[in-house]
Amino acid sequence: MADPPFDAAERARLCDLLDELGPDAPTMLGAWTTRDLAAHLVLREHDLPAGPGLVVPGAWGRYAERRRAALTRQDFAALVATIRSGPPPGFFRLGWVRRYPNLNEFFVHHEDVRRARADDPRDLGGALDDALWRNLGQAPWVLARRLRGVGLVLERAGTGQRLRARRGEPSVLLHGPPGELLLYLFGRQDAAHVDVHGPAGAIDALRRTRLGM
Repeated sequence: MADPPFDAAERARLCDLLDELGPDAPTMLGAWTTRDLAAHLVLREHDLPAGPGLVVPGAWGRYAERRRAALTRQDFAALVATIRSGPPPGFFRLGWVRRYPNLNEFFVHHEDVRRARADDPRDLGGALDDALWRNLGQAPWVLARRLRGVGLVLERAGTGQRLRARRGEPSVLLHGPPGELLLYLFGRQDAAHVDVHGPAGAIDALRRTRLGM
């Protein structure tokens, strides 16, 4: 039997961990617990009016947060079951969406739960590493768009492959496995296992920047 697509595998692993830990476990998302994260994931795929507010600030974002808060009052096991059932018909079943934003979403949030309990990085295997590296190359400048006056280069460990996430001089070089680089660009700098090289001032500027969506 063929292995499931990477986004489906990460979804299943995350759901297994949510079922194991229950609704009150910490995450890397500030005060959010696993219940808050489950509500976020259900809203993202199943609430068409509110979903865009997850990335759009202002009134739409506040509306999405109210809807997400309402979901936290639902049964946690039911929320996890909804996530586990997979994307509903429509946008989130498109192949490109599954390979790129959905894989990123479920990989990063799986690690949000794992790293909150001090789990070490996983050995992802070459195929998943390749998929995450391809995703890093899609639009890394979007995740690094708030970085000012400093360039940013990503280097894949063990290969010498590089991507430019932000033009500018001086530049900072982030070196690590694709999954760790992805976590860093999504704003999980404290949890990501990467090596950071460059002038001290440029590194300080990077560390002060809020990366991610």
